[in-house]
Amino acid sequence: MYTPGKFRAEAKEEVLEFIRYNSFGILVNQTEGKLWATHIPMLMDARGEKLSGHISKANKQWKGFTSGEEVMAIFQGPHAYISPSWYDHKNVPTWNYLAVHVYGTIRIIEGEELYQELGKLVDTYEAGFEHPVDMAYIGEESVKKQMRGIVGFEIDITDIQASHKLSQNRNDASYKEVVKQLSSSDNQTDQQLAEEMHKKRPLN
Repeated sequence: MYTPGKFRAEAKEEVLEFIRYNSFGILVNQTEGKLWATHIPMLMDARGEKLSGHISKANKQWKGFTSGEEVMAIFQGPHAYISPSWYDHKNVPTWNYLAVHVYGTIRIIEGEELYQELGKLVDTYEAGFEHPVDMAYIGEESVKKQMRGIVGFEIDITDIQASHKLSQNRNDASYKEVVKQLSSSDNQTDQQLAEEMHKKRPLN
């Protein structure tokens, strides 16, 4: 991923937390000689060494899941258009964003291993609810029946590249105005980006 030095995010724990929070990503590989992409949730393990997930068996992308084949997973955070009218000098429009690319080798997981990964997936996304459900609630028989229609995978991560383009190249006055304009927007994504910028460079 093209990432100028000023925008490169290198703090490992921060990047891993970003992936976990923005875990609905895009899995990209080569399938039957063509690039193929699927939008799916993927779980990062505690050490930041593996990603796991599953896709529908009807989705032929899994036919490209040859053991050891390199794949890429893309995770994106808030992003927004930045108007040059917000700077204290003349310049051109741009776009601020947060994104992470994860590279690794993939393998198919099945049986009990897949069942356990599905359990982790349910537990992760149910955790914030008042009355979370688990695999026992769904029922082992029901889950294993549904497993016939999916293909599970695990990615051994070989590289993570993160870009947080948040106007780091602007002076304090321009930076502060960008945050102000995004914060006052009616667009929730703009507001989220303003929060990220404020965390990176607090300016009162």
